[in-house]
Amino acid sequence: MSLNEKLSRVVERYDELARALSAQGKVNPQEFAKLSKEYSDLTPIAQCIVALQKAKSELADVESILADSSADAELKRMAEAERESIKNTLPELEERIKVQLLPKDEADTKNAILEVRAGTGGEEAALFAANLFRMYQRYAEAKGWKFELMNLSETGLGGYKEAIAEISGRNVFERLKFETGVHRVQRVPETEASGRIHTSAATVAVLPEAEDVDVTIEDKDLRIDVFRSSGPGGQSVNTTDSAVRITHIPSEIVVSCQDEKSQHKNKAKAMKILRARLFERERARKAAERAAQRRGQIGTGDRSERIRTYNFPQGRVTDHRINLTLHKLERVLAGEALDEIIDALISEDQAARLSELQ
Repeated sequence: MSLNEKLSRVVERYDELARALSAQGKVNPQEFAKLSKEYSDLTPIAQCIVALQKAKSELADVESILADSSADAELKRMAEAERESIKNTLPELEERIKVQLLPKDEADTKNAILEVRAGTGGEEAALFAANLFRMYQRYAEAKGWKFELMNLSETGLGGYKEAIAEISGRNVFERLKFETGVHRVQRVPETEASGRIHTSAATVAVLPEAEDVDVTIEDKDLRIDVFRSSGPGGQSVNTTDSAVRITHIPSEIVVSCQDEKSQHKNKAKAMKILRARLFERERARKAAERAAQRRGQIGTGDRSERIRTYNFPQGRVTDHRINLTLHKLERVLAGEALDEIIDALISEDQAARLSELQ
């Protein structure tokens, strides 16, 4: 099917949906909701296609004026200027349409499970993990997303050994999926008397939240242990067996949750994390099958890959996958300038996928 045929079909379907939705009383509520979502999803590309068709029509009109020997000189000068303007607009519209025609990642619209863990570097790595976790929390707040803590293992000195949160909102996974990988920090630790710069790291994993329909977990495949919570807690948190550890025997994935006082709540959170990890494991397996022709893609999901460096002495953040450096370290860690990196990563990914289609 040619590109023009694809575009015609999109507009035809968009018009069909508009007619169906205008007859609201004749469509049952469930079907109406389904059609409304499809209509909303198609609106951006349909508007681009209509704009492209209009621009092509206007270009044909001005070309006819320029070809008309009887047209006066002033009209031709105006037509010439309009032709140049339209010719500059056409490639941009065509590019936007091609991007919107790219296959969508089915997980993009899902909520996400964020996992941040201290890597090499001892207490300094744990402090950096806490910095990153707060960065994502601030970013989520700025986006109007819900950020719910699921599990937290602290060092007692302000650092995090492990921190897990559920982030809910519009297109959360689409925005955060390229954050998975090893994040490196270069700075002078507060405990370093000689002022030497240390390098440490933290790993970030962003997993699409899985629904019950996405992953089937058999009870016989689970081993569930309860134990007494450790670390800060107070009251009954660390005086009863409220902490839960779930082992998924076939995959050997182990999830612990002790943030809640209730054993049932901890179990529910642990199951949500387990489901997300199993779902991501299956996505990674399928992606690996397709990755032979996309070795250089962004977001391979390899947690051993060093993706970004935060250099405090120079006040810079460098994303190594796209060679992007911002001298806005404080604003990035505040969640304010993180969009600049994420937007660049998404654009690079789209460009790579477009090049494959050509």
